[in-house]
Amino acid sequence: MIFNNQYIQERIKKADKLREEGINPYPQNIKKGISSKEFFQKFENLKELDAEVKEDKTQEVTLTGRIKFVRIMGKAAFAKIEDQDGLVQIYYNRDELPEGYYNNVVKRLFEVGDIIQATGYPFVTQTGELTLHCKDIKIVSKAITPLPEKFHGLQDQEIRYRQRYLDMIVNPEVKDIFRLRSKVVSIIRRFFEEHGFLEVETPMMHPIPGGANARPFVTHFNALGIDRYLRIAPELYLKRLVVGGLESVFEINRNFRNEGMDHTHNPEFTMLEFYWAYHTYEDLMDLTEKLFERLFSELNLPTKMQYGDLEIDFSTPFKRIKWEDAIVEIAGLPREKLRDKDAIIEFLKSHDIEVEANLSLGKLQEEIFDNFIEEKLINPTFLTHYPVDISPLARRNDQDPEITDRFEFFIAGKEIANGFNELNDPIDQLERFKAQVKAKEVTGDDEAMHMDLDFVRALSYAMPPTAGQGIGIDRLVMMLTNQHSIRDVLLFPAMKPEAKIAEVSSDKACKKCGNTNEEELKPAKKGKGYFCIDAAACAKRAAKKKK
Repeated sequence: MIFNNQYIQERIKKADKLREEGINPYPQNIKKGISSKEFFQKFENLKELDAEVKEDKTQEVTLTGRIKFVRIMGKAAFAKIEDQDGLVQIYYNRDELPEGYYNNVVKRLFEVGDIIQATGYPFVTQTGELTLHCKDIKIVSKAITPLPEKFHGLQDQEIRYRQRYLDMIVNPEVKDIFRLRSKVVSIIRRFFEEHGFLEVETPMMHPIPGGANARPFVTHFNALGIDRYLRIAPELYLKRLVVGGLESVFEINRNFRNEGMDHTHNPEFTMLEFYWAYHTYEDLMDLTEKLFERLFSELNLPTKMQYGDLEIDFSTPFKRIKWEDAIVEIAGLPREKLRDKDAIIEFLKSHDIEVEANLSLGKLQEEIFDNFIEEKLINPTFLTHYPVDISPLARRNDQDPEITDRFEFFIAGKEIANGFNELNDPIDQLERFKAQVKAKEVTGDDEAMHMDLDFVRALSYAMPPTAGQGIGIDRLVMMLTNQHSIRDVLLFPAMKPEAKIAEVSSDKACKKCGNTNEEELKPAKKGKGYFCIDAAACAKRAAKKKK
């Protein structure tokens, strides 16, 4: 069973003991007092008093938080409790609480992990710490599962991601990442509203997966007896709205792509997409620079920031370089060979990169980009003028029909955004879709787009010249918080299935070496934990574990 662990059993007994004392370990109608932040702001001046005893007994203050540390000193105790703003110290003693309450309840039944409410007055300890001198302490919620040990913390990454609630309890700095993420989304929303954009919501279940080259998740619509696809991008719906007369729209959306997971990919992720009629991709790049200036200003971030071993300069304007120029200048392919498929294949082979001979020119150039260019785009960089065959929704360039008016935006070698002048020629769009369908059939490209005749029909009613862009919120937050795994900026990232919790029978393990073979264990003398029967073997295992 889930609660078979002996430490949990001990805590359950303490919860039952509270009930025997007439105390509900899970009371309702608890009103939170002031926050720890407000407590420090309001009474910081006590530290400046010119008095032997620095206190204010005229003030009655109530604090609520989780016990993170307790130091019992016989008839008195200090504890640290934590709320969403941080830690605050409290002090309580036997003589100032109701008779028997300190010894029988607080001292014996309250412990680290419990959420309590403390009421008293502020004072400053001899070590100069602002503290609450308690006159009353109540249980708010009894924790029956103990927190990880203070000095070892929570190091297991899988547990951190799977049990994010525990991660935030043990590693409070994690909450700062998600506070910043929330601020980023809020700033983005206000920025686009102030620039005249309308926030909209589009379907998350699509009859045809579209808007990006990606493998979709499939679900079933029972009421209609048909399959539906979880949204891989809202693009085609947002452009339908532009056709309908909503000339500036944006959506902060959840997308789903049935692909692999790594440090920059999660199958469920958040994107900002926006579409701007009567503007161009150059306008989008200018607007992106203004958005970054706004983010750095409101978040009070320096324009030069560390990202791992890299220093990134976010000063605007950001660098802009054409796709083919990058291949020549960064990858080293001679310019006269840029559109020669055989020459590109030979170039790749000379670097031990094997590719299919039937790949299109754009796909071959993309191989060069992936292997030689992307990781070198460290400072914010707009890469522009992508090939047509890897840009099925972007408008062709008027001067060179083999390329598109498109850019991708990179930071620290990672794609953060994608934008382009939208294709609004319905005939061209129909032919692009046909090419994608053919690629799916001929090459087996399961990420190629499906035919969407309704979208082509929408374009046939005329869409004004429009530019559109998507920005990955998750990767953007990674950059701003110096995180190197997308899982660290997602509250609940995708994980492999966990072993059924109900099948976990016990937590028997040697406290010294971690041995879990029950036949080799014996209970500790005081009943708290287990030790190995063979002390010599235990010592060897413990020494090996330290190495």
